[in-house]
Amino acid sequence: MAGKFEIKIGKNGKVHFNLKASNGQIILTSEKYETRKAAEGGIASVKKNATNDARFERKTAKDGSSYFVLKAANGEPIGKSEMYKTKRSMENGVASVGKNAPEAAVVDAK
Repeated sequence: MAGKFEIKIGKNGKVHFNLKASNGQIILTSEKYETRKAAEGGIASVKKNATNDARFERKTAKDGSSYFVLKAANGEPIGKSEMYKTKRSMENGVASVGKNAPEAAVVDAK
């Protein structure tokens, strides 16, 4: 099974998506969008930028956890990872986004 983008509509009507790896783990979560069309544009941007390592900004949280932010060519954030205990785990997450995003299907969350 390949990775997939799951689109979710919140109770407030805002739309966001999660990129899930083939094992079902969420590897990237988007910002909130006003419309589904805007979220689909975000997914297209993830697919376009996921294989460009320079688009991943690696960060360290106050508690020492590592995470990354995927940015578009214009520098705007597209999505953010979960918190990882180690930098190595975070790098595996970056690699997973690069591997899964380009060919991932887009589905509605159940």
